[in-house]
Amino acid sequence: MTVPPHQPPPTSGGWPQQPPAPPAWPQQPVGPVQPAPPAWPQQPGGPAQPAPPAWPQQPGGPAQPGQHAWPQQQPAGPGGWQQQPPPAPAPVVKRIPEDQPFVVRPSGRKHLLFFGGLMAFALLIGACPLGLMAMAGSFDMAAIGIGIFLVTFGGLFGLQYWMVASGGPVLAVGPAGMWIKTRPTRGQAIWLPWEAVEQVYRRRWTFNKYVCVKLRDPRMLGNLGAYTAVDSSMMQGVFGTGLTATVNFADRPEAEIMQAIGHFSAGRCPVS
Repeated sequence: MTVPPHQPPPTSGGWPQQPPAPPAWPQQPVGPVQPAPPAWPQQPGGPAQPAPPAWPQQPGGPAQPGQHAWPQQQPAGPGGWQQQPPPAPAPVVKRIPEDQPFVVRPSGRKHLLFFGGLMAFALLIGACPLGLMAMAGSFDMAAIGIGIFLVTFGGLFGLQYWMVASGGPVLAVGPAGMWIKTRPTRGQAIWLPWEAVEQVYRRRWTFNKYVCVKLRDPRMLGNLGAYTAVDSSMMQGVFGTGLTATVNFADRPEAEIMQAIGHFSAGRCPVS
């Protein structure tokens, strides 16, 4: 009886199973990384080879050798904004030049009428008790009191009138800017271009009315001296600025002064 050869067991599909694959070739061992070939030496007198570009330096870090450093950043001010450098000090003179297109001077007649009337009213009020003293028989005391009163008020009035009359113009405007006194009486005169003026407005204080000039950067007034700085700080609390010029006691009407300021400023700053 013939024995049939051994058959492989059938797969699920009924097809015979494939023989196993032959063994793969053995894997070659990985050798060390070969270094890059050296560059050719530079020939004498030949052009220098450019250096490879370096990584860009981060802002704020130290500069690498052979590399340009980033420009230093300005320190940030309050709120994260970069602080602007202070402006150049404004030109200062002792007296406002009178060759400007529009000049405002103090009116001696208006000062004389106002302060003369004020002095007469004060003299009338003070004469009442002095008259009572004279009626009581104290003529010597009444005469002495009247003399002291006249000397005191007359001296104050004369000093005020002299300071105002001899101080020169209080305001001058032109196409390029304006001159204004740093103090109401005998202060220095400062030049302000229209681009440096933030606003021009009017304010009233007691019996007087003023033209007030507010700057965009008050640091322009840093060279006016300590006394003027103290006086300016006091006026800052009343008028909102330390630069003022009288309107009631000027030699020109208020409407003409404001019209001239608006004309020469040409919309570069608000005028009210």
